Parts: sequence; C-alpha cells; structure tokens
Amino acid sequence: MALLIFGLLNVVLFLVTYAIYIQRKLLGWMQSRVGPNRVGPYGLLQTIADVLKLLTKESFIPSHVDRPLFLLAPIVAFAPAFVVFAVLPLTDRIAFSDIGVGLLFYIGVASLSTLGILMGGWASNNKWSLIGAMRAVAMMIAYEIPLVLAALGVVMRAGSLNLTAIVASQETVWNVVPQFIGFLVFLIAALAELNRTPFDLTEAESELIAGYHVEYSGFRFAFFMLAEYVYLFAMGALISLLYFGGWLPPHPALSFIPGGVWMALKTLLFAYFPFWLQATFPRVRVDQLMTFAWKGLMPLALVNIVLTAALKTAGVV
Repeated sequence: MALLIFGLLNVVLFLVTYAIYIQRKLLGWMQSRVGPNRVGPYGLLQTIADVLKLLTKESFIPSHVDRPLFLLAPIVAFAPAFVVFAVLPLTDRIAFSDIGVGLLFYIGVASLSTLGILMGGWASNNKWSLIGAMRAVAMMIAYEIPLVLAALGVVMRAGSLNLTAIVASQETVWNVVPQFIGFLVFLIAALAELNRTPFDLTEAESELIAGYHVEYSGFRFAFFMLAEYVYLFAMGALISLLYFGGWLPPHPALSFIPGGVWMALKTLLFAYFPFWLQATFPRVRVDQLMTFAWKGLMPLALVNIVLTAALKTAGVV
C-alpha cells in the first residue's frame, strides 16, 4: 500500500507538472502566442525548471507573521487535495478504498482546503492577504452548497453514496442525460471551487496583489499552487464518475477498450476543460460572483432535486 501511495503521488505530480505546460501552450495557441519553447524540446522542460526554481528558492518568512499557522497553512491546503484520491475508483476493481460513503468523504475532506486558505491569509498578518482569504472563503462556501445539492440528485438516482455503485447505476444511461441541470450546476460550481476563470477572484492581482498567499515564497508558495492543480484532476475524476459513467464506454461496441483508459480520458478532458475557458471568459466582479451563486445556482440545484424526486417516485429514473 505504501508503494501504491508513493506511485500515485508521483503520477499526480507528473500530471500536474505537464498540466501547467499544456495550459501555457494552449493559452499561447488561443492568444496567438508561442508559449514555452526554450527549455528542452518544444519547451517540455520549462515547467520542471520552474518547479526546481521554487524548491531551491529562498523561503522567506516575514517577521510579523503568526509563525505556527503560517507554516501549517500550505500543508492544510495541499494535503486534502491528495487524500481525496483515496476514494476515487479507477475501475470497478481498482480502488484504494472503496468505502460506502465515498462521495461524502470526498466533499468533506475537500472542504478542509478552505481552512488552509483562511489560515494562510490570517497568519500573514497582512490586510491584503486577509481580504483575499476572506473573499476566497466566501466564494468557496457559497459555491460548495449548490455543488453538494447538485450531487444529491445523482445520489437519489443511484440510491447510494458509494462511487462504484453510482457508476454501476449508469450502465443503461449516463447521469448527464437525466441529471443535465444538476451537471451544469455541478460543473459551474466546480470551476469556482477550483478557482478557475471566470471565478478566479482569490488571485485577482489587479486588486489584491496575489491574494491570500502574497507573503509566501519558495516551496510553501508551490504547495498552494500544487493543491489547485491537483484538485483539477480530482474534480475531473469526480465529474467523470458522477455524470459520465466513469470507466464505462460510451457504447457497448467499445467495451473492448479497458475501463481504465476510458476513465483516464474522461478525467483528462474535464481537467483540461477549465484551460479553454481561461482564454475565453473575462473575470466577473465579486458581487456578480456571489449573486450568481445564491440567486442562480442555488434555485437551479433545488429545482433539480425536486424534479429528480418526482421522476424517481414516478419510476421514470
């Protein structure tokens, strides 16, 4: 198990490293730029060079910070991002921990990252860091509620919180069809939870320098960034499991392709989807952000629950 965990950590770190590279190249292509092209062939080693720079860079700790909380915050922000992979099944036979409340475990553990962000902003003893942290926490809490309510529709249809059982319930039709409203709410809320465009207000450099982590440098700053990109793959896997059949093929004729391949392809698709939006949508104002969560997504999520209950009672789904 220790070797498996070590292997998973290295796979995730490799995916994160080249997710950053693909993001830069994709944005460069969409904005008529070149992107990384100097370090290594086609710039493939640019992100590795950046990681080495962060790891070897002086880790400066300002004298005015709350030192214990300041040192603990990056760990609290990053650790949950990796822990949630424990309950994400790769296939019906490959899973680190196939627990009965896997979805509940994911949501509960992922919520702890919010505490790490608040700790980082508070411990920095910097008013701009604190404002950035409070705004980040307000956004993450606001969008976490419709995200959970949207997932509740899937739970009602499957009759289980177990992720393997949820995938098994999609053998005839993927949840994205009967739960299309819930899928849209979940996807939009997930973008906000991941701090991706157009909801990336926690790092609005034009207003807040760099937000909650402005006082961090070196590998501690890297921990915050690493958590953000690790969650991309974790959330991509969760969306695949909840709405797109996980390891199930789109058609029975394609069942000769291993389930792990389908799972990987779907996860990568939803992990890279936010990069496309980054070059497309402008950043919204903070008041628009909060209004959209409470007055837009929340009612839609509740409507989805009522419709799912009605269809479930009628025996349609």
